[in-house]
Amino acid sequence: MIKPRLILAGGSGFLGQALAKHFQALGWEVVVFTRSPQANSMAREVRWNAETLGEWARELDGATAVVNLTGRSVDCRYNTRNRHAILASRVNSTRVVGQAIAQCAQPPRVWLNSSSATIYRHTLGPAWDESGTDFAATPEVNDEFSLEVIHAWEQALNEAETPRTRKVALRTTMVLGLARNSVFSVLRRLARLGLGGRMGSGEQFVSWLHETDFLRAVEFVIAHEEFSGAVNFAAPNPVPNHELMRAFRELVRMPVGLPATAWMLEVGAFFLRTETELILKSRRVVPGRLLQAGFEFRFPELRAALAELQGREA
Repeated sequence: MIKPRLILAGGSGFLGQALAKHFQALGWEVVVFTRSPQANSMAREVRWNAETLGEWARELDGATAVVNLTGRSVDCRYNTRNRHAILASRVNSTRVVGQAIAQCAQPPRVWLNSSSATIYRHTLGPAWDESGTDFAATPEVNDEFSLEVIHAWEQALNEAETPRTRKVALRTTMVLGLARNSVFSVLRRLARLGLGGRMGSGEQFVSWLHETDFLRAVEFVIAHEEFSGAVNFAAPNPVPNHELMRAFRELVRMPVGLPATAWMLEVGAFFLRTETELILKSRRVVPGRLLQAGFEFRFPELRAALAELQGREA
């Protein structure tokens, strides 16, 4: 039998490696597009530059699905150079994947392209599901640039002329996993150091997703043809920042956690070369379409998700 084939564009990072392992365990052939192929990789790796068509495009012909995860990290200062790299890496890779699919004799049945749940407006009120259309910027959390990027990113996906390929925008939230320097590892380390207090007001919501549910949701969306357009990849129970940090303190059995005010976060972000928007924007996002389609989360609650990750390392 011919194995189903998954293409992971920009698949050498945390989520790409996890997807490769997950789908290989399901019996799929996995091909990873990367700028720097490694001979000892768990999956076959093919060189691409994420900007122009090349020999890599042949791999898409006859593939079952393609997942494009390409994008320069947003964990940096938003200076002119970094802004250009963040935007170009997402838009250019999306456009060229679309061009490659368009020229296939047998194009992939489905194309999942990364996006971000940050597209929804900063809110302390009701949660956003995919029916939400208020994407306005909130100056006090400095999210104007992020929204510009996401709109351009999704526009590039929507404009791709791939009539035989179903297209899905993965509006993904913070994924909790054990990768080095992942959000889970960073926040756990802060909690252990006694720095795991609320950040800013602590009232801003944090949407999150356990890596196991991320992998299962990708598999689910590939298998269910009713999915096209935007899909929120988030656990059904976002929590306020103060609750998130309390859960991390409990996880590491640290009774105290020094809070960080907004001005302290600004100073820290400057020295860490990052932006406070990643912390201060209230992202209250829920997975409306996944739940409606019957997807069952293994980790719908934060504390159980953290405990499972902690236990896996023990």
